[in-house]
Amino acid sequence: AFKYPPEEKKTRLVRIDISVGRTGTLTPVAILEPVTLSGTVVQRASLHNADEIARKDIREGDMVWVRKAGEIIPEVLRSDPGSREEGSKPFVMPENCPSCGSLAVKLPGEVALRCINKACPAQILEGLQYFASRSGMDISGLGEKVIEKLVDQGKVRDFADIYSLKPEDLATLHLAGERSSRILGEKAANSVLASIETSRNKPPEFLLAALGIRYVGTRVAEILVESFGGVYELENASEEELSGVEGVGPVIAASVAAFFCDPQNRDILRRLRSLGVSTGPSQANSGSGIKPLKGVSFVFTGEMDSMTRAEAETRVKILGGLVPSSVSRKTSNLVCGKNPGSKLARAQSMGVRIIDEIAFLDMLSKAEESA
Repeated sequence: AFKYPPEEKKTRLVRIDISVGRTGTLTPVAILEPVTLSGTVVQRASLHNADEIARKDIREGDMVWVRKAGEIIPEVLRSDPGSREEGSKPFVMPENCPSCGSLAVKLPGEVALRCINKACPAQILEGLQYFASRSGMDISGLGEKVIEKLVDQGKVRDFADIYSLKPEDLATLHLAGERSSRILGEKAANSVLASIETSRNKPPEFLLAALGIRYVGTRVAEILVESFGGVYELENASEEELSGVEGVGPVIAASVAAFFCDPQNRDILRRLRSLGVSTGPSQANSGSGIKPLKGVSFVFTGEMDSMTRAEAETRVKILGGLVPSSVSRKTSNLVCGKNPGSKLARAQSMGVRIIDEIAFLDMLSKAEESA
């Protein structure tokens, strides 16, 4: 098979805007003169950070070469200094957050500037959108435009406010589009409320991932909920206790501990629980209450004959085991199938116990018998 190189085209970089993410990261974004790439019109592309802009010497007004990385994500490859206007100056990141005006800081060990104001409107909006997204609580119909209107009208200020919404709060929302505008209406409002109602009963790992804690995605959320029994139980966990969990390192532990130490975050969690949002334990992993593999971790590498990796991980989780994605010194077992990857060499160098598929199935069978 022959893979053609990505299509590259030249266009003008009109200006560089600053986007503020849900964790406060200030990201420079290239606003481009529209250019067609791989069948779609591209007008925006992330520039990542100030160091990347300086390395590529990209300036506002430059003619730049752009492409789609992996045929999907627009990126600016390089500028064309020969066509640069006289008097052009290097781009300088702002000293203040463009959303709230707070001082932007560079934290130790990080490249990006960050707004640390928790009341920053841009962070609140981005956080709410992530909470309702498929990666979070998966609340259908509660998209960017709806959330933006709810925030503008003061009906939603944090995650808990979502679960206090009434039909009239949503039905009367006026949504303006590029070509037309509309009222959300009673039918759509009821659909959103039904989705909100369904999300109350999602397993607690979904809630933990939806809170937007730095470095806590779906996998880490599952590990933490399984280890501590629920979301609310993490409130009193120390950094040492958190970092002692397989799959949770010191950076993640510090981030989680900092989140739960914040009184405002604790208050939101209490309100969520009082509004009927499930915080634990996970019903999917509750079973009979007996967890033969509790505290035992399994990392998988290679292919198995009897089941897929996803099936194996699910069976381990049901029995209380952990399934981190990478090998560490805390790993209990590396399950080695056919054509293993680099995890095998890493496990060998760390002295981690390595078992084959037959040994894994034997462990699984014995654990299921005692459950």
